[in-house]
Amino acid sequence: MNESNPDPSQPCREPTPEEITRRRFLERVSLSLIGLGGAIVTLPLIGFIFAPLFRKDPDVWRTVGAVGDFKVGDTTAVKFLDSSPLPWGGIAAKTAAWLRRTSEQEFVAFAINCSHLGCPVRWQQSAQLFMCPCHGGVYYADGTVAAGPPPAPLARYPVRVKDGVVQIQPKPIVIQRA
Repeated sequence: MNESNPDPSQPCREPTPEEITRRRFLERVSLSLIGLGGAIVTLPLIGFIFAPLFRKDPDVWRTVGAVGDFKVGDTTAVKFLDSSPLPWGGIAAKTAAWLRRTSEQEFVAFAINCSHLGCPVRWQQSAQLFMCPCHGGVYYADGTVAAGPPPAPLARYPVRVKDGVVQIQPKPIVIQRA
C-alpha cells in the first residue's frame, strides 16, 4: 500500500493551493531564473539605446589663435581637435573650419564640410565664394547656397574671444542627404 494514496481504488488527489509539489516548485524556480536572465540581458541593452537621449555633450572650446593673428575681412582656415577625439584618433582627430574676422571683436566660423556629401570646401578669395570641388557646390561668403546640389547652407560653429584668443566650439556636423 502506498502511503500517499492509502486507497488504491481512489485516484490521486490534486494538491491544494497551499501545498507545493516538486514539479510546481521547479516550474517556479525555472521561470524565475528565465526572468532574471532576461532582465540581465535586456536592461543594459535598453540603457545602451536610451542613454544618448539623456547625455549632454560637454561644451568644449578649442583655441585657434590670438585675435591679432587674423585681419578684419579675411577668411582663414584654422585647425583644431575634434570635440570628442578618441585617444587613438591620431591625425583623424583633427578637423578644420573657415574663420572670418568681421570686426575688431567679432568672428564667424563655418564648417569646412559641404552640406551635400561632406566634401571639404575651399575659400576662393577673388570670387568671395566657398566652392566644393567634388560636386560643384557653391556658397556665398555668408555660407548660404549659391549654386549646385547642396541642400543647406554651410554649418556654423559658435565663436568667442576670451583673454585675447579666438576659440571655436566644435559640434558634430550633420550632412543632409537629399
